[in-house]
Amino acid sequence: METGAAARERAQQDARHEAARLRSEGVRGIALTWVDNAGITRAKTVPVSQLAHAARWGVGMSPVFDVYAVDDSATTSRHIGGPCGDLRLFPDLDRLTALAGQPGWAWAPVDRYTQDGEPYPACQRLFARREAARAEALGLELRMGFETEWTVLRRDASGAGPGEDVREVRRPGSGPAYGMARVVELSGYLGDVLAALLDEHVDVLQLHPEYSPGQFEVSTAPSDPVGAADLAVLVRETVRAVSVRHGLVPSFAPVAEVGRVGNGRHLHLSLWREGRNLCRGGEGPFGMTAECQAFLAGVLRELPALLAVGAPTPAGHLRLEPSRWAGVFRCWGLENREAALRFITGAPDDPGGANAEVKCFDATANPYLVTGCVTAAGLAGIADGLTLPEPVAGDPAERGDQPRLPASAAEALEHFERSEVLRAAMGDPLFEAFAAVRRAEIELFRDTAPQDVVAAVRGRY
Repeated sequence: METGAAARERAQQDARHEAARLRSEGVRGIALTWVDNAGITRAKTVPVSQLAHAARWGVGMSPVFDVYAVDDSATTSRHIGGPCGDLRLFPDLDRLTALAGQPGWAWAPVDRYTQDGEPYPACQRLFARREAARAEALGLELRMGFETEWTVLRRDASGAGPGEDVREVRRPGSGPAYGMARVVELSGYLGDVLAALLDEHVDVLQLHPEYSPGQFEVSTAPSDPVGAADLAVLVRETVRAVSVRHGLVPSFAPVAEVGRVGNGRHLHLSLWREGRNLCRGGEGPFGMTAECQAFLAGVLRELPALLAVGAPTPAGHLRLEPSRWAGVFRCWGLENREAALRFITGAPDDPGGANAEVKCFDATANPYLVTGCVTAAGLAGIADGLTLPEPVAGDPAERGDQPRLPASAAEALEHFERSEVLRAAMGDPLFEAFAAVRRAEIELFRDTAPQDVVAAVRGRY
């Protein structure tokens, strides 16, 4: 985003036109969102009449949210923390969307800048944009998309109020895994989710029941790294809004009930150059080009550190169990849903079908950090000319010869803090604030029983 006076004046004029359009559609308020280092979507809202002012001058917000933990407690870091300071939130008008799940409201993600108009060094969205720009400078286009899983719950008669822990739950949609019975039971709800996403011009690829009772998944078409993260935010909040209108509670937390298969938010990616998918047509494994192989090898190399970004919470590690398709082993394989990195060749006549999937991530992650860090890891793999090890077939847990990814949030954080690739890409302010939040949440749940960890975060995502 340009921040000079002329650019901001243009944004103000554009915002006036957008505000007029939104008013004609019955929109009264606009939610301006960013995602913090705990993976929580935070928001400020403005009336439509203030959109032009927000586009020209931004909306004020404290930087302290970058050191908030999942329970809204605040920690501190070397560069960020404490009550002082202010930032300006600038809405991205290209992403401005009337919210079908929340009639009368629109949404726009924000980029965060300092009061002096400089890019805020800990803005996760600007970080993702920087990494995408680094790829573009090499002539590479990254296409990414998230698969979002959630579990629908109903509160009992004495259930908690909005925003509180959901400690006693009943599960609608408890038919067989992937079963049509579950679709029939909740057909009105799922139809409204689909209708809302389509009305928001979200390109939905699939919407279907998943393994656990009450669990569903929605997949969206690939976009650029920032766009993919924006869509992850929009999809979650749209599902949330439709669920509330149906009297349901959606949980995007990694585990809704101890012992059950949990919710992931897998990342799909492909690498392109001049309109050609580099995941096929090459001489590498399963048709990969050398650049694709090096990029994926870079991701595989950094996976122990990336796990702290993509599955950052102690709750996330309750989901990461072997033989549950969670991808807990540091390996890759062709169509292997137990490998952390799964390669898909796609149909021979589908140019966009070949891609890779990172399976070990979940929705407690900040999606902008996920796309930015995965891009950084992949570009480092290209720079170092890496190649992939041999692919793994079958369940790695049964083979017994493949390394596990970190088994705890604390172990993953150790790998993250040693990663020169991620520190260099993120920069010290963002890197250290993120690590501080990770340490705070590890301490928060240090002596907490698994069922209490699940109960504490079930209603937070």
